[in-house]
Amino acid sequence: MINPITLGVNIDHVATLRQARGTRFPDPVYAAQVAEYAGADSITFHLREDRRHIQKRDALLLKQVVTTKLNLEMAVTSEMLTFGCEFRAEDVCLVPEKREELTTEGGLDVVGQLRQVRDACSRLAEVGTRVSPFIDASHEQIDAVIECGAPCIEIHTGQYADAHGDEQAALLETLNAAIAYAHGKGLQVNAGHGLNRHNVAPIAANALVSELNIGHAIIADAIFLGLEQSIRDIKRIMLEARAAAS
Repeated sequence: MINPITLGVNIDHVATLRQARGTRFPDPVYAAQVAEYAGADSITFHLREDRRHIQKRDALLLKQVVTTKLNLEMAVTSEMLTFGCEFRAEDVCLVPEKREELTTEGGLDVVGQLRQVRDACSRLAEVGTRVSPFIDASHEQIDAVIECGAPCIEIHTGQYADAHGDEQAALLETLNAAIAYAHGKGLQVNAGHGLNRHNVAPIAANALVSELNIGHAIIADAIFLGLEQSIRDIKRIMLEARAAAS
């Protein structure tokens, strides 16, 4: 039997394009509906402190129209924790956040913020939200997540995605070792960041990975292929890789 793998489509960069012109379009909420029609298993979005793309209004509309599930990415701050507890998404992914970064640059330092992350996990769990800290492929960080009581992690795949050749192969080994370690500790393991049609297959082939969250590459491909086709293509590649490895 093939262990299932699901696709979360991140719609942030539909909102990035909208915000670049300050218009009402393209609409990330409509993009979420197209994504679900194309086979997305969940919709991921990051409500950042600087509101550079997704706005609070978008989040509230997504809550009304999304029929699969919502995965809210957010920083571990008082403002966002209050919002997350009120919003009650099915999933929350706790991420690091810096105003000056172009995109999330690495995993959350759970070890260094143990008290804050533990409190966030506890408060979100109380309202029925599953928490998955977004972390680097580190046994130390995985152990810290377990100490915080989160049932799930999302492994940061950015370095792997940006590498090539032998370096990429070595980073894949590191990722797979961390995935196996986390799974052995009873955590659900998701992964994401920088994945695209050219590098996603080796990650999707790992039967211990439950979910991949992909955004930028899907939206980039959509410029040439259309959003629906872009999503169908990446999901097909994921499913074929999983089937071939089973």
